[in-house]
Amino acid sequence: MGLQLAPSSVPSKRRRAGVAGVLGLVIVLLTGCGSDTQAERLGMPKPATVEGEATLDLWQGAWIAALATGVVVWGLIFYAVWKFRRRSDDEVPIQTRYNLPLEIFYTIFPIIMVIVFFDHTISTQNTVLNDPDVPVENTQYIVGQQWQWTFNYPDEVEGDDGEMVNVYEVGTGARIPTLHLPVDETTRFELRSPDVIHDFGVPAFMIKMDVIPGQENHYQVTPKTEGTYIGKCYELCGVYHSRMIFNVKVESREDYEAYLQSLYERGNVSEQPICGGDAARTQAGLEEGEEAESASEVANGSGDDSDDEEICA
Repeated sequence: MGLQLAPSSVPSKRRRAGVAGVLGLVIVLLTGCGSDTQAERLGMPKPATVEGEATLDLWQGAWIAALATGVVVWGLIFYAVWKFRRRSDDEVPIQTRYNLPLEIFYTIFPIIMVIVFFDHTISTQNTVLNDPDVPVENTQYIVGQQWQWTFNYPDEVEGDDGEMVNVYEVGTGARIPTLHLPVDETTRFELRSPDVIHDFGVPAFMIKMDVIPGQENHYQVTPKTEGTYIGKCYELCGVYHSRMIFNVKVESREDYEAYLQSLYERGNVSEQPICGGDAARTQAGLEEGEEAESASEVANGSGDDSDDEEICA
């Protein structure tokens, strides 16, 4: 007969520690559910747009599904460890070779989870990129260049001849530009680059997207509240990448129109969206011929100021 050991209190201590850990996690989650806190959002910032709410829902849903799956898996593991443990040194636990229903379950269920995740991801992506049920009220051409941003507002201001024109603001390394947006209106960002890959994002909008030469990327936002936010380039784009920051001001329609009119009065006017100021030195993606020659002259310091307005639409 083998040596009989006294019952150990280690398993019971581990169980108590596990129960305490689960209760602590539940308390933290329930604490966050009482108010709009970062714990409730699971580390995400407070969304400032309607589309950001859809992104937050996807984020929270994914975490809830992952936690639920983890609880079930770990629960089954600990149950098997406890249920089929060796109770004495001379005992051999029952050996189970296979369980067909269980094997079918853990093969089919992950496939169902992937399908559900995929469906919710595509739905959120469609909401952010181009929701057909949400009419786009404004379109802005955002140009990332080395090393600042140009914001175009096409067909927003009426010119002296009665035709709608494009007004713009060009940022520089010494001056941070401000992007203006009307509150409670859907604005579509058309993203362009004349040189290298940049990335346009605003943390409060909970989305960012690459700005790629020759690639016409876009997404849309519907700001919910007025205020000022910070945006930046999320792609390492060169020596002065750190200077590619900008402000976003969400304001009323009246203030928005007044700002666009001020751009017109300052002379920041073109027939079509421009591809950046004289800080854009390379000409990848621009039209060939006379426009490219004119752009080259501007890049080399020749030509008048009007030649700097290379079309980026």
